[in-house]
Order: sequence, then C-alpha cells, then structure tokens
Amino acid sequence: MEEPFRVGLAIPLQGPGGIFGPSCEAVAELAAAEVNAAGGVLGRELVFEVVDAGAPLPEIRRTVHDLLERRRLDAVTGWHISSVREALAPVLRGRAPYVYTSLYEGGPIPTGVYTSGEVPALQIAPALTWMRDHAAVHRWALVGANYVWPRRTATRIRDYARTAGIEVVHEAFVSYGCRDFTTTLVDIARSDADGVLMLLVGQDAVMFNRQFAEAGLDTVMPRFTPLMEENMLLATGAEGTADLYVAAAYFNSLATASALDFMSAYVHRHGPDAPALNNAAESCYEGVLALVSLTAAAGSTRTADIAAANAETPVSYEGPRGTVTLSSGTLDQGRQAVHLARADGYDFDVLTRL
Repeated sequence: MEEPFRVGLAIPLQGPGGIFGPSCEAVAELAAAEVNAAGGVLGRELVFEVVDAGAPLPEIRRTVHDLLERRRLDAVTGWHISSVREALAPVLRGRAPYVYTSLYEGGPIPTGVYTSGEVPALQIAPALTWMRDHAAVHRWALVGANYVWPRRTATRIRDYARTAGIEVVHEAFVSYGCRDFTTTLVDIARSDADGVLMLLVGQDAVMFNRQFAEAGLDTVMPRFTPLMEENMLLATGAEGTADLYVAAAYFNSLATASALDFMSAYVHRHGPDAPALNNAAESCYEGVLALVSLTAAAGSTRTADIAAANAETPVSYEGPRGTVTLSSGTLDQGRQAVHLARADGYDFDVLTRL
C-alpha cells in the first residue's frame, strides 16, 4: 500500500492569530475528506500533520525540519503570518512544495513556494480608490503590527497613494500582540486623517476595534482593513465595528455558487455549531486545492517537477473563491476576484467586486 501524502498544516494555535485555529482545522478536515473521496493526491491518501504556526519561530522551524527528517512531511500549506513564511521557506527549499495561503505583501517568492492569497495590487489599491470615491476618505492614518506583512504593505500603500490622489498622513507600528492602543488612538485623533487603515492580525485587531469605538472615533472616521473576518467580528462585538470596511477574496456571506456550495459542504460535515467559516480558514481549503492542482499538473509530488511544470504553464483551479491562478517567483501571485464588504453586526454585507 502506498504511503500517505503527508501535508504540514501550519496554522496558529496561539498568539494573535490563534483565533483562526479551530476554523482552519475544521476546513482542512473537509478538504482532506473531499480529496480522498476523489482518489487522493496522485492516488495517495492525504493526511495532515498540524504545525502550530503561532509558536516562536525557532520552534516552528525545528518542528518542520524534524518532520522532514523523519519523512513525515511531503508538503506544507496553511494560514500564518509572513514572518513564519520567511522562516519556513529556507527549511523547505528543494524538499517539499509549500503553498502559502494568507494574504501577503507581494514581491518575489522563492522557487517552490506558491501563494494563493490576496496581494495589495488586487486587494488594497482598488479598495482605497473605492473609499476615496464612495466614502470621501482622502487622508489615512495607518496602524500596523511591526513585522514583515504590515511594513512591506505600508510601503506599497504609500506608492499607491501618490498616484491615487490620497495621502497617508500618519503611521503607527505596534508590537505583534499589542493589547493597549491608548497612545495610538490619541495620535490618530490628533492627526488630520479622515480614515484609519488597519494592518493588524486577529486578537490585535479585535482589541484595537474595541478601543477605537470606546474612544468614540468610530463616529468620526471609517476604518478599512484587508484582514478582518467573522471570528474577529464576533470577538469584537457589533458595537465595535461600525463603519468598518474589509476587502477579501472570500466572506462567508458571499453569494456566489461556489461559495454557497462550500458553505453547504462545511455545514453538512461539521453541523451548524462548527467554528465560524472565515477567510483565513477558507484559505486553507484553497491551499489543499492548490497542492492537488500543482501535483496533478506535474504528474509528480517532487518539488523540482512541480516547479518546472508550473513555470511552463501556471496552474489554475476552481474553488470557493472562483478561479485562482498560481505562479511562482513573480511579483503578484494568486490572481483571483476580490470583494469589498462592510461590517454589519456579526456578518459582512458584500458591496462590490473590486
């Protein structure tokens, strides 16, 4: 009997992103069941090795390295922050294909790494134009965590601003895991910004939103973020999300045929009390679809074969987000439709496709 195809599911089980963990695991179970029912990965059963991507970086690297050494890892996918991606890419290089499913900051990606998440050019830039035209936001205060994704994304936002007739008039970078935004909020209130752009993750964004509303700033200026999902809405509370806009490729309220089919399959498998479907969790489903498509196109699970096949003809597949096209080593990967939504209590009202 052929050995299973073992996929490292790297998802945060602790820290600011730990709020996504249960949903990510539940969605991954659905993905594995569907893949195995259809014949597996080139005939091999897909099984997961869960890796806590919320642990300290040296521990994550060591865990993945040990799994590779013990031949318990054939590929890696999952939602996690860019710092984890940059730590894992060298460990996996040439040894296992790696599909990074989170939104990311754009820029070159090492060979063997594939991204299926949103990028600023397709997500943030058109959203800022929409906010300028429909919400009259011309001056932004940017608040981000002090690590790779917010820092590099902020650079791209400044570039977009120069060509879009908008300004970033204030920037603040806080520690990853920040819980007290008092000083940041005072500075925002004193700035001449008429909107706040959030580059915060998970529980950090929850705390910011609560304190933003408690300070009364939600009645003065709208917020926009490329990272806000249903678990974060629930944790924040409806009173903390007034006038909050989000751009993403997936919302659980998205009324497309593929998204509705995905929702139905998820509820059928896990029941109505399953962890909330959200963008981070759904991205793990995308990661599995991407791995299956990459190996099928190459006719192989070997890293070099997959890279060669995808370089010749970038892989596309159909999933809950619609059509997603992968490539490797390019500036902007993961071509897909992105939507703009407004928080409405504990759900999102999808306004338009960007």
